[in-house]
Amino acid sequence: MKVIICGAGQVGWQIARHLSGERNDVTVVDNNAALVRRATDSLDVQGIAGHASYPDILERAGARDADMIIAATHSDEVNMVTCQVAHSVFSIPRKVARLRSQSYLTAIYSDLYRRDHMPIDVVISPEREVAEAALQRLAAPAAFDTERFLGGRAQLLGIQLDEDCPVLNTPLRQLTDLFSTLRAIVVGVRRKNTLFAPSPGDQLFAGDGIYVCTNTEDTVRTMEIFGKTHRKQERVVIIGAGNVGLAVARALETRVDRIRAKVIERDRSCAERAADALEKTIVLHGDGLSRELLLEANIDRADAVLCVTDDDKVNLLAGVRAKSNGCPMAICLVNDPTLVPLGRPLGVDAFINPRATTVSSILRHIRHGRVRGVYSIGDAEAEVIEAQVLSTSPLAGRFIRDIDFPEGVRVGAVMKGEEVLKPLAETRIDEGDVVVLFAMAADVHEVERLLQVSIDFF
Repeated sequence: MKVIICGAGQVGWQIARHLSGERNDVTVVDNNAALVRRATDSLDVQGIAGHASYPDILERAGARDADMIIAATHSDEVNMVTCQVAHSVFSIPRKVARLRSQSYLTAIYSDLYRRDHMPIDVVISPEREVAEAALQRLAAPAAFDTERFLGGRAQLLGIQLDEDCPVLNTPLRQLTDLFSTLRAIVVGVRRKNTLFAPSPGDQLFAGDGIYVCTNTEDTVRTMEIFGKTHRKQERVVIIGAGNVGLAVARALETRVDRIRAKVIERDRSCAERAADALEKTIVLHGDGLSRELLLEANIDRADAVLCVTDDDKVNLLAGVRAKSNGCPMAICLVNDPTLVPLGRPLGVDAFINPRATTVSSILRHIRHGRVRGVYSIGDAEAEVIEAQVLSTSPLAGRFIRDIDFPEGVRVGAVMKGEEVLKPLAETRIDEGDVVVLFAMAADVHEVERLLQVSIDFF
């Protein structure tokens, strides 16, 4: 597949890394020659320095025979115009644009993106994706990572195992026997900073970070089996009232089991805007690092603090300050993944990586086959892929035990009709079933082959 990626920032670079690693023909375009050079030096990609929306620049990038263009520059308007030029001048069949401004994303203006108007096939909103990730973290507070699959019927949970975990030193095969009615599978293990797909004979040890695919109805029981108690979230303090913080506060206001939230924002105009937009949420103007202001927000009585300012270091320090003043849980938005290892010794419980959520959203629309969802794990180390099995797939009509999956692939869940099943060796995968697969990065290409499909289904 020939792909043009416009924007060589963190998101563009990660997408280029994914696609070039899978032997796609990738060209990166950016106005910043240094960023283009970084991409061409470190990745197997071509690079063009110039304005992504200029037709002559896109022509030099090979737009005449490109299969897809991904517009992920820092400007919404440049991304939109790039897709328009890609459609009108070069007839590129698939166009993806990252848009940040909420005005462009309002549902009543969705007609704007029809082919005869602004021809964008897929609109990615980082703020919305990050807000959804934050809400999922709050829903499973004892997990360091979480993502929903199968229309919310299944969930991926990242769980850090402590010394008091009751199932340590137990082979995974034995766990299946001990908890035969539990619809949960350990699909990934991170041990000493190395991620791998475990085999049935592997044991779990204190300090491991495990990824479990579970039926949503069994989430609480799954957490308890691995030594985590489920705490109902009733009070949350949100630090940062930008697009992400505001979206989370609005969502919490509309929930039936409403969580009471307080928002702290340092910028006065931003705080006033949030106060006008929110009906039931208290907005405090001040520094989220201030101990006095945190106490005024009753941080010692809150169930969690969500730090979502635009500064990674402020988020980490605010989370640490909140915990030192009695808050039991801190969730921090961190753009720079190298800061995550620093946060864990300081007591930060969970992290949200905007880059990873945006990359996951874009990958969903790139993967071959009837792929319905993709979640990128760690620093692009693995993916969890949700896909429908077609009649052309080598999976169709075969039992799991008879399928030659690569070593780094595990089946996390199988949905037949509306029923979500725990995948067992004797489970038969049929045409129309939806599967959730954990795949190490090196095995993603083989997973795509197993989900084999013609170009018509892109």
